[in-house]
Amino acid sequence: MKKQTAIIFYVLAFYVALQFAWWGYHLIQLTQEVGTTDTIISKKIIMITGEGLVFFLILSLGLWRIRSAIKKDQQLTDRQSNFLLSVTHELKTPLASTKLYLQTLMKRDFPLEKRNELLQKALQENQRLEEIVEAILTASRLENQTIVAHKEWIDMNALLLELTNRYNARLDKEWIVLDIQEKIAVESDVFMVKTILINLIENALKYAGTQEKLTLFLYRDKQNSKFGTRDLGPGIPSDVQPDIFKKFVRLENEETRSQKGTGLGLFIAAEFSKLIGGTLNFTDNQPKGAIFEITL
Repeated sequence: MKKQTAIIFYVLAFYVALQFAWWGYHLIQLTQEVGTTDTIISKKIIMITGEGLVFFLILSLGLWRIRSAIKKDQQLTDRQSNFLLSVTHELKTPLASTKLYLQTLMKRDFPLEKRNELLQKALQENQRLEEIVEAILTASRLENQTIVAHKEWIDMNALLLELTNRYNARLDKEWIVLDIQEKIAVESDVFMVKTILINLIENALKYAGTQEKLTLFLYRDKQNSKFGTRDLGPGIPSDVQPDIFKKFVRLENEETRSQKGTGLGLFIAAEFSKLIGGTLNFTDNQPKGAIFEITL
């Protein structure tokens, strides 16, 4: 809530409360002056007092709801502002890197191996740029409810193994380990399931780091298939946990952040989970870290 709006709101609330107290004081005085002999007047005063208290309670509830709405609106505005700063930074970085690589290639005559290396780096930055734009477009389509799930049978074992090999090769280390109880296939949208897992892995990569292993798990519980990630990072502060699946939410302020990202990854993962008929839940890992689990 902005300071000026907050001051006006609290001044008005205080004025209303003061007026009710003043009216109550006069009613008490009037009751004392009339005395208890005039029962008709006394009953009317009691009726007016009762109705005044009900009105005061309704007004208080209304003021509380207005205050909550203003506060939520301000929080959303702050997250959107943080998001715009984040996107600006995220878009500028790959653009600047790509431009630098291409300018270097134009100005100097490199051996073929070095040229291919610079071109590969430029392509990687371009891919990163595409991923950012795709995340923004996906979030927009989710808001407009224009995305529909197209279900087909998915070999979950193969999908988890594919992602494990991809990230381990990218990081050149065995960072992801698999915890799979049995062979499981689910009928769902392969793009959405894959996007959910990629967003969860990228989230762990940003905040948990690669010093500790990340576990991709898959198992069946009664009628449900469950899969997700377990990391051993610092976890998520309890005050932030209720909002982690909301749009634009990040663990760090944009002015002091140390990690890349737009604050859309977990929002997209949660919304995709709903679209495929599942749920995405977060729990604290023990002794440390975070667990994100999708239930289908």
